[in-house]
Amino acid sequence: MPDFLPPTLVNQLSLEIETLHLSGKLVAAGTGQGQGREIRKEIRGDGICWIDASHATAAQLDYLCIMESLRLDINRQLQLGLFDLEAHFARYPAGAFYKKHLDTFHSDTRRTLSVICYLNEDWRAEDGGQLRLYPDNQPAVDILPEGGTLACFISSIMPHEVLPATRTRLSLTGWFRQR
Repeated sequence: MPDFLPPTLVNQLSLEIETLHLSGKLVAAGTGQGQGREIRKEIRGDGICWIDASHATAAQLDYLCIMESLRLDINRQLQLGLFDLEAHFARYPAGAFYKKHLDTFHSDTRRTLSVICYLNEDWRAEDGGQLRLYPDNQPAVDILPEGGTLACFISSIMPHEVLPATRTRLSLTGWFRQR
């Protein structure tokens, strides 16, 4: 969904993620969770910073408010029983990627709906960094990470990957969860 986030908010959030990067507050993203969490650069190369509503900036609170409205709308229309959102900034340096995967853990299946908001200005197809979705029995679908765009899919059944980009790629990646 293009233009899901307003341009001023996209700009504020992209500045925040770059500030987090420059101040060393992004951590290498891993795979798995708990004791099984691993940093594996051959699978995933982004840096992340989780959003904590109790310490959020004004721009982050605006994002969380927009996402809460979306959660309520989805629950009204589809009755999915979505309970909360966990989200993090993700910064992929040029050349980084995330190999094909699902967004649920074997031991924790609460993640229901993956929601990705892109924070990149003036993104072109030749910049790469597409989100590639692999729907069952259909050709792959590529989504350009254009600023303000929202990508949304079922976490447990949609294999996907992030293709390498030729420049830094920014997003807010989240998951609406069930209890």
